[in-house]
Amino acid sequence: MSDSTRGVGSPTELARALEATGYLADDGLATAAYLALRMGRPLFCEGEPGTGKTSLAAALAEALHLQLIRLQCHEGIDAAQALYDWDFPRQLLHLRTLEAASAGHLEADSAERSLYTERFLLARPLLRALTEAPCVLLVDEIDRADDEFEAFLLEVLDDNAVTIPELGEVRAASPPMVVLTSNRTRDVHDALKRRCLYHWLEHPDLAREVAILGKRIPDITEALAKQVAEAVHALRRMDLVKPPGVAESLDWARALRELDRDVLDAQSAAATLGAVIKYHEDSERIAKLGLDRLLAG
Repeated sequence: MSDSTRGVGSPTELARALEATGYLADDGLATAAYLALRMGRPLFCEGEPGTGKTSLAAALAEALHLQLIRLQCHEGIDAAQALYDWDFPRQLLHLRTLEAASAGHLEADSAERSLYTERFLLARPLLRALTEAPCVLLVDEIDRADDEFEAFLLEVLDDNAVTIPELGEVRAASPPMVVLTSNRTRDVHDALKRRCLYHWLEHPDLAREVAILGKRIPDITEALAKQVAEAVHALRRMDLVKPPGVAESLDWARALRELDRDVLDAQSAAATLGAVIKYHEDSERIAKLGLDRLLAG
């Protein structure tokens, strides 16, 4: 068993460790995560926004007592933003210091070599994951990146190493556990998916969502947790621009508790709807339906 799986001997044990952090994983997800750990394979988590993909990586890091390193993907992200860069202002200051110290008799080759050392290296998430492992590397929303970045990422994951021209090869002494997430705004290439174990995350069923609310918000009553979960499930059945995820469910419950509400009625729902609905068009749809009808199921 690798260092990253120490103390976790089965999917059930991993599920318990995750539950201790407040993350309730079903059998399928716990098994997929356990196998990713045991086999040393990245875990590719795909699903609608708000289904707990990003939270899984954070919970795994906490449960396994590992550092979490996050790479947030976005349109136009490139290798330099993900891997490393050079601290140009510090390099320039260093060069000026050398020039002053040598009274203008600075050897060009020696000066150049002194600029490209680890002292001036800015490690981005991927390089940090290779040099600071064991850790959990979260590559969040890979579907927002382009094909070229996917190919670069695949090469890094295959080798667990990169080459920095000025320094040479950097190889992970202990490969990180990698969690990739996708909201499926576009299809990720098969080459990357084949490198990973795959799991599709659904929104939790009603009973699990009630349990999540109770786990994450200890002072919530079971009755309020059930009311919030039922209302959120009703919202997800509507044709909304942005159906609420578990994060919004938790925010709604916390907002109600901050107002000392133990009952989700039309008045309290109207006062706190901004915690769960984030688009004006969705607010209008709910207003047309009526909060009373929504809460009645």
